[in-house]
Amino acid sequence: MPKICPITRRQFVASAAAAAVLSRTAAHGRTPNRTNPKGATLMTNLMPYLLFDGTCREAMEFYHSVFGGELHMTRVSDSPAKTQMPAFQQNKTINAHLKSNSIEISASDWLMPDRTAVRGNTVCLFLSGGTFPELQVLFDKLSDGAHVTDPLKEVFFGYYGALNDKYGIRWMFQANRGQA
Repeated sequence: MPKICPITRRQFVASAAAAAVLSRTAAHGRTPNRTNPKGATLMTNLMPYLLFDGTCREAMEFYHSVFGGELHMTRVSDSPAKTQMPAFQQNKTINAHLKSNSIEISASDWLMPDRTAVRGNTVCLFLSGGTFPELQVLFDKLSDGAHVTDPLKEVFFGYYGALNDKYGIRWMFQANRGQA
């Protein structure tokens, strides 16, 4: 059974990114520019980000049963975004994060009423953590020939941006504030 817990800033940023309510911060247990026990600096993290049409909770519970590990999920109604979201979305999942020894997946339900979910934009590559300058370099390079849907900029939780690269691959970017 997944552990249901209040949403953290870290969880809110990625979810809201997918929700266009403004993102989520780096994955559980990772703080940008923090060192690990061996003294190595943690850098930008890449993981898949999955978007579901109201079935995020069910899908992530299934993946949890397959891969094990820790699953954390938060509904819109239990998040800081609840007042910004319409009533019909309150029971949807704004953030889900599964981490096991072998995999790490972030996900949410599709929460962008002004955009349409189509095959190809429901799986993203999510770059999180690191510093803003590191993300800016990656964002700028991937922007060549891309369709930038959300320019990389400072927002209340840190920095966020998203684009579809020239090959049609969706990328989301996030860094904490203070990591300049």
